[in-house]
Amino acid sequence: MNNTFGNIFTLTSFGESHGKAIGGVIDGFPAGIRIDEEFVRQELARRRPGQSALTTGRQEADAVEFLSGIYKGVSTGCPIGFVVWNTNQHSADYDNMKDVFRPSHADFTYTQKYGIRDHRGGGRSSARETISRVVAGALAKLALKEIGVQITAFTSQVGPLALDKDYAQYDFGCIEKNPVRCPDPELARQMEELILRVKGEGDTIGGVVSCVIRGCPIGLGQPVFGKLHAALGNAMLSINAAKGFEYGQGFGSMDLKGSQQNDLFYNEGGRIALRTNRSGGIQGGISNGEDIYFRVAFKPVATVLMEQPTVDKAGNETVLKARGRHDPCVLPRAVPIVEAMAAMTLLDYYLLDKASRM
Repeated sequence: MNNTFGNIFTLTSFGESHGKAIGGVIDGFPAGIRIDEEFVRQELARRRPGQSALTTGRQEADAVEFLSGIYKGVSTGCPIGFVVWNTNQHSADYDNMKDVFRPSHADFTYTQKYGIRDHRGGGRSSARETISRVVAGALAKLALKEIGVQITAFTSQVGPLALDKDYAQYDFGCIEKNPVRCPDPELARQMEELILRVKGEGDTIGGVVSCVIRGCPIGLGQPVFGKLHAALGNAMLSINAAKGFEYGQGFGSMDLKGSQQNDLFYNEGGRIALRTNRSGGIQGGISNGEDIYFRVAFKPVATVLMEQPTVDKAGNETVLKARGRHDPCVLPRAVPIVEAMAAMTLLDYYLLDKASRM
């Protein structure tokens, strides 16, 4: 398995949903960064289960324990090891799935590839693995804060309910004031009602998380195979249930001509500036100093609490009715994960840029 992310700033993660712990080793993290452990805990709280009626009922404190690489609250430049202990597994809930392939899960592909799988909560394929990403992403955010980079993600669509204005027209201060994490309070209420209705039916629903990166330096990203938007796409599509990635105007601009889509340059008091930002802050695979914005599509959670036809390991047709505690919609908890992966990518490419200019 490839369990390491990054080039200079790297995260190697370990652990399974119902194992003893989730953890990781971060390498290449700059020395001298003050580590705000309370901030890391807050980021984990945004991802943790059981935070509202819209998420799985699994109750985990998700308390991180740092093992190395931090001395007197400051990063030393050495590898940062950390662990988050699992405390609330209900492994028996998955006994009826031990020899059965759940529709649209990793059960079949893991079994075919490795000849063995951990059926308890999905094992390594579980979204609980993303704890390690959020810890590493929180540290990356602290490092990026030193250079003025701010990363904000939010739920922009649930099922058919979607924001219809440019992100700049919304108050990002509203995002954490509702359990859906949508910057439009009224639409957030409608989204919440939809998720709860779908949950009551034993079903699930998907949608879109949008992300805005402000303050990114010019020059991050490298031609030809190291383009920044390609790296962001790779990071986002590695998240559980992610199905699509677009940046800038993306697919929404396919009906425009080049003259309508181009971002025009002009001189603003001696500084080169852009009149629009349809490119989403990246041109030629390299950041241009404008806001970077992108969208990540997430499918409905594959585990539905209703009967579905499937087969067992021997190929016999059977019927599965899932049990256990599952999210009816992944979006609210995916928001901090999208931010974390964006932060890890940006820090890695910032360090790559510094190395390439020596």
